[in-house]
Amino acid sequence: MCGIVAAISTKNISGFLIEGLSKLEYRGYDSAGLAVIDGGLKRLRNTGRVAQLATQVKEKNIEANIGIAHTRWATHGEPSERNAHPHVSKNGVALVHNGIIENFEQLRRELQKDGVEFFSDTVSEVIAHLIDKNLSDGKS
Repeated sequence: MCGIVAAISTKNISGFLIEGLSKLEYRGYDSAGLAVIDGGLKRLRNTGRVAQLATQVKEKNIEANIGIAHTRWATHGEPSERNAHPHVSKNGVALVHNGIIENFEQLRRELQKDGVEFFSDTVSEVIAHLIDKNLSDGKS
């Protein structure tokens, strides 16, 4: 299983995201990551415990008022930073996801035919690229 936390506020939410992940760490602890919008999309990911991610957030002085975060228990792809969530598309769609996408291989092949480059072995990355493609095609 995995854990997801998201927040929108008028205040800095980085600490809230880390605290939420800490409380959900029992749901997945092979990797953790977050993505925030602060003048642009910023993403941090690592393998291991949430405490390591908290250290990265502090070192990089990540502050924002909107963000998503995820702890992962691998179902597809090895535990690694490249497979950690959030996944990001080339145009900045950031996504965290819990679950399995039954037709991900077909979707992945179709997106690759359109020139999409994948950076992980997860089923979830397909969703970020699929949303990005649909937005680029003018869909809402």
